[in-house]
Amino acid sequence: MPAPARLIVNLDVPDLARAEAFYCRPFGLRVGRRLGARYVELLGLEAPLYLLETADGSVASASSPSRRDYRRQRTPVHLDIAVDDLDASCHTAIVAGAMDETGIRAAPYGRIATFADPFGHGFCLIEFNERGYDAIAT
Repeated sequence: MPAPARLIVNLDVPDLARAEAFYCRPFGLRVGRRLGARYVELLGLEAPLYLLETADGSVASASSPSRRDYRRQRTPVHLDIAVDDLDASCHTAIVAGAMDETGIRAAPYGRIATFADPFGHGFCLIEFNERGYDAIAT
């Protein structure tokens, strides 16, 4: 039987230093390793977050004519970051450069706020209540 798979999150960004500051400051992440001049590993989440400096307008892959675009996008993949103090975390994220898209709203599992990072990537901050996702489990 194969070993269980592990999740690794890669995030393309146009400015590595700015992205490192953005993700470390509000979320308490720390640099694990620098992998050359254009890649950094951030630790502190359940999965490592790798920031990959990749130019705006560069080709996304050899098999796709799509080009990277760091304007705000709606994609089916985004980060959800669970926090203990949503109010403080929202404030810290906004000060670091996040765009607040929804404000804080109630959910059966706690409270949630939706943002875009300075590079157009969506993310949510979630403060779970005592039931967490069990409140909506079927």
